[in-house]
Amino acid sequence: MTHAEKTITPRKRLIRFTEFFVVGLVMGISEDLMAIHFATAETITIHIVVIASIVSLPFAFFSELIVDHPDFWPHVLGKLKVETSQ
Repeated sequence: MTHAEKTITPRKRLIRFTEFFVVGLVMGISEDLMAIHFATAETITIHIVVIASIVSLPFAFFSELIVDHPDFWPHVLGKLKVETSQ
């Protein structure tokens, strides 16, 4: 168990995951809607918003599972430090 896992309670981890998930979902939906509008000049309807939401949902979920993991950034930054020092 890492130091990060010891200091973050499950409730705090769930709150943090939910906050970032919601922000990621909103950002993903807005990106998709802008891309649809500018690429196709299509009028944004509720049907298009639903489709953009469905498409954005798995990306927001998986990105939060990976990025919110307590060992993700130390693992990535540790590899970068090793590569730059060689």
